[in-house]
Amino acid sequence: MQTTDISPGISPGASLPFAAGTLAGARRLPHNIDAERSLLGAILVNNAAFERVAEFLIADHFAYEPHRRVFAACRQLIERGQLVDPVILGGLLEHDGVIAEMGGVAYLVHLADSAVAAVNAGDYGRLIHDLYLRRELIGIGEEVVDRAYTGDIDQPAPSQIELAEQALFDLATRGRSEGGFAPFSASVTEAIRIAEAAHKRQGLLSGVPSGFRDLDGRLGGLHGSDLIILAGRPSMGKTALATNIAFNAARAYRAETADGKTKTVDGAVVGFFSLEMSSEQLATRILAEQTRISSDKVRRGIVPNDRFHDIVRAAGELQRLPFFIDDTPALTISAMRTRARRLKRQHNLGLIVIDYLQLIAPPAGSHADNRVQELSEITRGLKALAKELHVPVLALSQLSRAVENREDKRPQLADLRESGTIEQDADVVMFIFREQYYLERSEPTQRADETLERFQKRHQEWMERCERAHNLAEVMIAKQRHGPIGNVKLFFEGEFTRFGDLAHTDHDGE
Repeated sequence: MQTTDISPGISPGASLPFAAGTLAGARRLPHNIDAERSLLGAILVNNAAFERVAEFLIADHFAYEPHRRVFAACRQLIERGQLVDPVILGGLLEHDGVIAEMGGVAYLVHLADSAVAAVNAGDYGRLIHDLYLRRELIGIGEEVVDRAYTGDIDQPAPSQIELAEQALFDLATRGRSEGGFAPFSASVTEAIRIAEAAHKRQGLLSGVPSGFRDLDGRLGGLHGSDLIILAGRPSMGKTALATNIAFNAARAYRAETADGKTKTVDGAVVGFFSLEMSSEQLATRILAEQTRISSDKVRRGIVPNDRFHDIVRAAGELQRLPFFIDDTPALTISAMRTRARRLKRQHNLGLIVIDYLQLIAPPAGSHADNRVQELSEITRGLKALAKELHVPVLALSQLSRAVENREDKRPQLADLRESGTIEQDADVVMFIFREQYYLERSEPTQRADETLERFQKRHQEWMERCERAHNLAEVMIAKQRHGPIGNVKLFFEGEFTRFGDLAHTDHDGE
């Protein structure tokens, strides 16, 4: 990191026009003028050097303004398929005052004389990129300090922390210089590894098990990097099903340690963001599910003495599960990301559940008055989180009232389209539907122009439908990138908020 003579008229140690300025105390921002000059020279001598840095380096990454202009002009010409050398570039920049002040074509020739071999261009580009990130980090740090000193009543400390986290995440996202194409052989090897793990795993699943036979049969488990949306109207059982899935995954968790590294073999460590219910309410629900004692009785303390030991036993088992609950209300994606990263680092997080999507707060500092746009940003953030941590993210979502206005109450993908880009961003979209809920609230009454016989027939048909729908729930897989869509039927006990596999096997989900 140094300032050196780069052209006639610029002496070593002279003040350079950095866009970010300099720090107090006369400390210069991190930069390396020699590296910038050498890289640009390499591009001017051999345009193939540009290909080694084009993917991750842009003009703004250069510290010195003339270098930014030269690199931008090189990119413009090369991407048009034109040759770049000092003479051609000099013609393009002949009216650029900054370049003219530096000496025009003579300055460009001076850069070419400083060229490094094209094979080393990538290393020089990554150095320039790294120094840019350091300058940006310093800028973020200064903003954090300045904001903390202001004492702005509209930005309390937690909001300022979220703004800082968001700024750091944005910089980290912009700052990824690695990536691009990988050889197909590497992709095939990874696919075989996943298939082998699935073959060895009970149930032949390639993802985190949901614990439901037919649902896992359709999905193959919940896959890493996938955003899975579970949507439905209120009282359909979204939270109950998500809680059941989370519990089943945590209970199935099994890990092996080899060469000092712990690897998940089955199940998952679960992180549950409960934005609606408190952790105590969620724990009570799970206790009710596992003991088959009504959560209302548990909450009110009217459990029979001979059943209380069941609660104590179940509580002891639950305490040993790798199941973590965060019931902080109105969390932002940025805050979720920070907490999920920490859990991934400390406990090897394997599944994230969010209850529910519409309760996630918009990013700190956001003034968007368009909730659809905010939800779009949230779903994109959740998909990015799933990919970053390589874990499935199961997010619950409410559906609009439009469902209630139809004769057929079964939800459809179109019901999500007023909620931003949920359908587009999700890898899997599932709807939970219980016909029993609607039937119990639509008992027929005799019409004025209807005979008693006709009414009794209609009422009998209604009772038969109620009987068929009793304790039955449908999970409708409306979208799946990796496999088939279709319906899966589950057993549902509303009193215990408990789902289970149907005892018989004639319901194949078709």
